[in-house]
Parts: sequence; structure tokens; C-alpha cells
Amino acid sequence: MKFLFISPRFSGGIGGHAAMLADKLSQNGHYVKKMETTHIPIKNFKNPSFAVLSSIKSLIDRDSYDIVHAFNIPSAYAMKYAKAKKKVLSVHGVFSEQVDSLHSKSISSIAKSTESQVLQWPDKLTTDSKATQKLYKEKFDIDFEYLPSPLDTDMFKKIGFVEKIEKQIAYVGRDSHEKGIDILKSAESEINGNVVYCTDRSWEDAMRIIKSSSIVVVPSRMESLPTTVKEAFYLNVPVIGTNVGGIPELITNNETGIIVPPENPSKLAQTINELLSDTQRAEKLATNGNTFVKNNMTWDVILPKYIQFYENLLKD
Repeated sequence: MKFLFISPRFSGGIGGHAAMLADKLSQNGHYVKKMETTHIPIKNFKNPSFAVLSSIKSLIDRDSYDIVHAFNIPSAYAMKYAKAKKKVLSVHGVFSEQVDSLHSKSISSIAKSTESQVLQWPDKLTTDSKATQKLYKEKFDIDFEYLPSPLDTDMFKKIGFVEKIEKQIAYVGRDSHEKGIDILKSAESEINGNVVYCTDRSWEDAMRIIKSSSIVVVPSRMESLPTTVKEAFYLNVPVIGTNVGGIPELITNNETGIIVPPENPSKLAQTINELLSDTQRAEKLATNGNTFVKNNMTWDVILPKYIQFYENLLKD
């Protein structure tokens, strides 16, 4: 199959997933072209500028593809104008709600209008979270295919041995409101350990910090299917996460991790302290999380589902 992948960047969350999927498909004999387009790196201009410039690139692209796959709402404009038999749009999290959380009401209003229009363009819509799938069904009565984003376990060979640091708690993610970093900071004075914040580090450094930690905390207000949880599971570190978005799809409370309510620093601190003092429970959670991610969230498991999805789409 011949693919065109479109994303504002091929790193980070959904962009990193797109890059890994492209690599795996290429390794399996398929042709994948990644559209990379410059855009204005200023807040409120990034997405609109990418939508315009990538659309122009699609219009002048003479190639035709079996499938064009766009990996967020702004990428859908280039997807619309690309020459392909079938078109796919992936959305991780509800776009308009994410914009509403981060931007002004006027920007949010534009995003909602754009979202309702754009979701009509592709032949198929996918998301990595059952929670997002459910919300879009309720919001627009639109069906999304559930295709979770897996881990590239080969990358972890770079990490090697890391010495554990007693009572170290790790936060790995953006320094932003929806990620709830301020909630963890509010709880920090009540925590019987040292919190390390990884907001601007290389992937390798962040993974070493996770591996050296006793607990990883995901205090989000809004989430899709957070990669940090899967990474911690793979590295045998127990996770405490909030009951939002797709987090409960990964963390079964008291089995693969611990679920706490969002926006509750005191409860978060209490739960962290309890787990720090119960090493047997922490080890059990880490083992269960590791088993879960290896059985459900690796490319060996997920790639065949993507290939089957694409093949079925072309047959329709």
C-alpha cells in the first residue's frame, strides 16, 4: 500500500505515534511519505498556518496514494486536498475541549465550528481512546474506530541499567494546565518524598528518571491515552493517575495502578504517601502494569490491527 501521512510534527504524542506507525509500515514493505511543513511557531498561529501551508503542499503534490492519513484536526485540510483512494483522520482527545482548555473563548468557538466540519471529510475516523470514542459519539453522533497507540519497545534498549532513588516521584509531561502539573505542585509540601518534574528533557533522560523513581504520577485534568503511563508500566514503575479521559483504560484501580480524583492535591499526596510506605503493593502494581502493557500495547499486537484496518478500508 502507498500512504501519505500528515502531521504538524512527527514527534511527541500523536506525532510520535504517526512517525512510529510510518516506520513499522515501511519495515513491512509499504510505502509511506511523511508530509513535513513549516508553520508559524507562535501561539494561536501554529495550527492555522499549518493548515494553510500543508493544504497548498497537498494541492501541488502530483502523487496519488492508496491512503492519506492525517493525525490531528489541522492536518485534515491537507488530507482533504490530497489525491488518495481513501482518507483517514486520527484524533487523540476531543479537539474542541482541548482548545477550550488552552485558549480564549473566541478561539474555542472557531475550533468547535472547524471540528464539526472537518470530521465529515474522511472516510474513516480513528482514536486511541475508548473515552474519546464515546465522547465524540455523544457529541456529534459520529463513529470512531478504536486503534490504540502502542509503545516501541525496541527504544527501551537504549536506557540500560538505572539505579533506584528512594522515594523519588516522577512527573513526565508538558507544563500545562490540562496536564495538572500545578495540582502535583500544590500537593508537594505534603508528600514524603522528592518530586522530579520532566517537562523539557530528551526521551532517554525522561525514561531514566522514570526508571529510577518509586512512583510516576499523572495528575491530568484532561487526557487521551497517555504514553507516560504505558512507559512507566513497561519500566516496572507503579503509576498513580486521575480518573479522566483514557487513563482508566490503562489503570485498573488497585490492579495495574491507582486511580485518584482530579483537582484534589490532598488526596493525591495521601495516595502517594501510602504507596511509598507499602513496597509490596507497589511491586504488585508495577508487575501487573508491565504484564498489561506487554500483552496489549506493543507494535506486535497493534500493527496487524492497523494493517487489517487499512486493507478493509480499501476493499469498501
